[in-house]
Amino acid sequence: MKMLSLLLIAAAVVVVVVAMRPRRAAAELLKEGQLAPPFATQMVVGEQVSPVSLADFNGKRVILYFYPKDNTPGCTKEACSFRDGYAKFQQAGLVVLGCSIDSADSHKAFIQKYGLPFPLLLDPDKKIAKQYGAANGIPILGLDRRITYLIGEDGRVLRVYPNVDPSAHSAEILSDVSKLPPPVPATPAADASPASAPPSN
Repeated sequence: MKMLSLLLIAAAVVVVVVAMRPRRAAAELLKEGQLAPPFATQMVVGEQVSPVSLADFNGKRVILYFYPKDNTPGCTKEACSFRDGYAKFQQAGLVVLGCSIDSADSHKAFIQKYGLPFPLLLDPDKKIAKQYGAANGIPILGLDRRITYLIGEDGRVLRVYPNVDPSAHSAEILSDVSKLPPPVPATPAADASPASAPPSN
């Protein structure tokens, strides 16, 4: 009986290890200089949900960060890191967009709880994550990988961050941006884009 119990425990451990081992995402990571794939979805800003596309930010530099799940410890650290550095991102002319598979209601609660001033994108079917190599980073749960892209005003990838320290990530990006050539002045069409999120009610 004792031997049977040990065998069952060993089998359970093997199943967990196999299920949790890293697997490749649905697509390769983008490379620096590559055109960022276009996307169209909805974004949550405060209590509001509105359409958004990458094309809306033509002429601006965009931080597009993928994270596994709202309200989890690492994702909360990362979001709050972007929140705390948000004024500096704005001064640098950077748009911040978070993206996960969470629902609009989950995003609203996450934004409200932590006072996040930037939009969170809806990607329940993982279309955006698949294009950016972020899908299924945690296979057993179907959650996205923690990856960030810095996209230039011409739509090309300036930086790829495949290994993110949630608490220090925003400072890392600001440091990298300070070493880049200054952004090209935005066109009038880009000025009309939703780079500044509408205030929540």
